[in-house]
Amino acid sequence: MQMRFLFSRLVPAFAVACVLALLVHLGLWQLGKAERRAAELTQHTERAKLGPYSIDSKLVDFRSLQDARVSVRGRFEPQEQFFVDNKQENGKPGVHVVTPLKIEGGVTRILVNRGWAGWAQGRQVLPTIAVVEGVVDVSGVADVPVNKNFFLMPEHAQSLPQLWSRLDLQRFTAEHNYPVQPVVILQASTTAPDGLIRNWQPPEDRVAKHQSYAYQWFGMALALLVFYIVTSVRTSRSND
Repeated sequence: MQMRFLFSRLVPAFAVACVLALLVHLGLWQLGKAERRAAELTQHTERAKLGPYSIDSKLVDFRSLQDARVSVRGRFEPQEQFFVDNKQENGKPGVHVVTPLKIEGGVTRILVNRGWAGWAQGRQVLPTIAVVEGVVDVSGVADVPVNKNFFLMPEHAQSLPQLWSRLDLQRFTAEHNYPVQPVVILQASTTAPDGLIRNWQPPEDRVAKHQSYAYQWFGMALALLVFYIVTSVRTSRSND
């Protein structure tokens, strides 16, 4: 009798409680994502209003510069230039051209994402991009690349040494024996004759979408709870 009660009441109740906890957790997770995205959008808007921050050889705090307008003076190092694969512009495949800049007055470098270029001669031939010689002033927006490693999706070696699957600041810093600023500059549109497209998009506003997902999870939790209560009441009455 006790075993029958255990399987007929306690086991279903435990299973429902576990599923309810999971659904509520997923809802809270989506609400947290919505809050973080809203904070990022506010930060992007507020920092865009500030005057440009001048970067020198002293390493900066990347947390305080994300989305801020910045400027820097130095010399491009085309021999260290590389390309970030799988970038699209108006539906066309291409790469982002990333060139280190040696900051004037020291040995510190900063990576400059100079813009997008298409595969003019196919994927086996990297685009030929002009690099301004001498001392240059570069302005743009500071960005901190986010590198996500997806489970069961190992990185594959690229067919060309200068072709990277992602912009990995840690990798670049580890491969060189000089200090590297922990931010990347998304170069502002200029009249530089390099043919690159600098169409930097603002952060996508996904706050409403995450909130909608959260309400869906909460709604499923409520529906399950109501279903369980109704079923339990009917079962109890039938047993009586």
